[in-house]
Amino acid sequence: MRRTTMKWNAGVLVLMALVLGACSDSKETRKQRFLLKGNELLMKRNYPLALKNYEEALRLDSCYADALNNLGTVYFRQKQYAEALQYYSTAIGCKPGFLNAHFNRANTFYELGKPDDALRDIQYLKSEKPDTLTVHFLEGLVYTKKRDYSAALAAFDRALAMDSLNAELWVNIGTVQYYAHNYGASRAALVKAYTLNAAEANAYNTLALVSAAEDKFEEAMNWITKALELKPRDAFFLNNRGFIYLLQNNREAALEDINKSITLDPYNGWAYRNKGIYYLKSDDATAALRVLKQAVDLDPFIDEVFYYLADAYLKTGDRTNACAAWNESKARGENVKVHLNPCSTK
Repeated sequence: MRRTTMKWNAGVLVLMALVLGACSDSKETRKQRFLLKGNELLMKRNYPLALKNYEEALRLDSCYADALNNLGTVYFRQKQYAEALQYYSTAIGCKPGFLNAHFNRANTFYELGKPDDALRDIQYLKSEKPDTLTVHFLEGLVYTKKRDYSAALAAFDRALAMDSLNAELWVNIGTVQYYAHNYGASRAALVKAYTLNAAEANAYNTLALVSAAEDKFEEAMNWITKALELKPRDAFFLNNRGFIYLLQNNREAALEDINKSITLDPYNGWAYRNKGIYYLKSDDATAALRVLKQAVDLDPFIDEVFYYLADAYLKTGDRTNACAAWNESKARGENVKVHLNPCSTK
């Protein structure tokens, strides 16, 4: 499933038009011109040319924080998070207190699976701009990744106090409640979301997972169908339909959706988890182990992945790793219905 409803894209600093003096070819004018052209190209997703213009600006001023920040965004949007992090940090070094870069760096730390680092930037942002909805939203996402669901809900509630009619916030509240296995509260928040915005496909997507968790597979399929009607090529929605097919033991339909999901988004760890489930159901534990490890490498947050890893290890005869995975599954509170007990000495 999608980890969250929305991920705040790294922002692009858009400069206001400046009334330039007579020296139109000054260094300051030229670097601003490169920045503005880079911004225009970035908006059009022409990343190579955007990068070139930002680099030209930096040739004129190697500590031009606005260009460094936006160059980080070029890399962020291409999922090159390590490179993005470097540029955001350099921008902050050149311009201490640069709020855009602090926010973008927090978002990058989130993507890199470094929630504690993200929270340090978020705390700074909260101290400077406590009434910024997006900061509380991102804080909620970070605490969700840390599996601190009460803190995540508190952050989303702070954002909700600023905009109670924000459907995306309600979806994220519903998603956190789903992760916490509070299905009634999850359903209520998600219904609120699609009542506010009937086109909020993520509400239907998460409702499908809530229904699946309650073994209401026909209802789950109805919800995921509504989500896919709105976004037929969404990798997460296709993957979740595949998961529902797996729960219905329709393995071939499941595999088709899961493979489509991976083609659309090769970084979707949830799809690799579901492919692992497919292989387990097909009695191919070796293949299951391979793709489940890929899932963990891509996103260790993924729900129930350690339970399935324990099952795969056990079926390949590796009781030691099965026990370790099982203990991790229990520590995470994964909501599994079958207990393997690979750590038993009997």
